[in-house]
Amino acid sequence: MAIAADKIEALIREAFPTAEVRIDDLAGDGKHYAASVVAEEFRGLNRVKQHQMVYKALKEQMAGSSGELHALALTTKVPE
Repeated sequence: MAIAADKIEALIREAFPTAEVRIDDLAGDGKHYAASVVAEEFRGLNRVKQHQMVYKALKEQMAGSSGELHALALTTKVPE
């Protein structure tokens, strides 16, 4: 089962309402995406913690082999 890029973006925006979010479908199959998230909520946190926050927002969609989202290349940072 595939997931739409706009659904991923909506889930991330729900967790980080003021974030700048960009989603790219890497393989054109709706299962392999790259996401860039720039959020003030990341300030003072290391990259591992930032990624954990995003993964938490996508928890149900990344639930092992039954999840809609198979792979996510993630880039996070704080606003400049």
